[in-house]
Amino acid sequence: MSDASTSTERTPSQGVVLIGDVVSSRDHPDRPALQARLRDALERANRSERVTQPLHIQLGDEFQGVVATLADALCVGLDVRLDLLPDVELRIGVGVGPFWVFDAEATPISQDGPAWWAARRAIESAKGLGGRPGTRHVRSWAVTLGEDGREAENPEPIPFATVNAYLGLQDFVLASMRPRHLRLLAAALRGEPQREVARREGITQSAVSQALSSSGAQALVLALGALSGAATAGVSAPG
Repeated sequence: MSDASTSTERTPSQGVVLIGDVVSSRDHPDRPALQARLRDALERANRSERVTQPLHIQLGDEFQGVVATLADALCVGLDVRLDLLPDVELRIGVGVGPFWVFDAEATPISQDGPAWWAARRAIESAKGLGGRPGTRHVRSWAVTLGEDGREAENPEPIPFATVNAYLGLQDFVLASMRPRHLRLLAAALRGEPQREVARREGITQSAVSQALSSSGAQALVLALGALSGAATAGVSAPG
């Protein structure tokens, strides 16, 4: 992020913007409790080095922030979703491109640009796909735009077609997971030792390993690690 204060940056920053919102939030029976859970999830995510501009709730149940890389956006988006699943579902849009900071001292920071437009387009695409019978599971999407606001060449090492293919499969697997499987996936992504997870769940370490494999959780961890550039990223050590 730039150190710009009240003057517009002449040279844009290249960034990765994450926008999220709560699916069907108006139907939630306890909206104050929902807001509190969402704030807690975002506060935990903001402690990660992946987040370069903290995720904050803006209006209603929408939150926004900036992360370091596209791979970081995938990790952070999934991590926040797992904090709220299975009873609260989030929609995630990831945008990559340039953006300008107009006032870094404002709250929220005054900024705009193609990265933000891309994230907005991405979350609208996720919402559109999630409204179709064949893709109801889709909750996440990613878009990149150039400085002119048009579809641009991918500035990231990961092709966007690959990213969205992963996100579609990720969301399909998440939609079929039981609550325990979601907790085990979250623990694996956070690098928690399986023996500690087993103790907390009241099951054996072998049962944890089997559940990670049979639910598709381990496949997601490995796929996300591969996209992050390290096949073992986020995988807890055995034992």
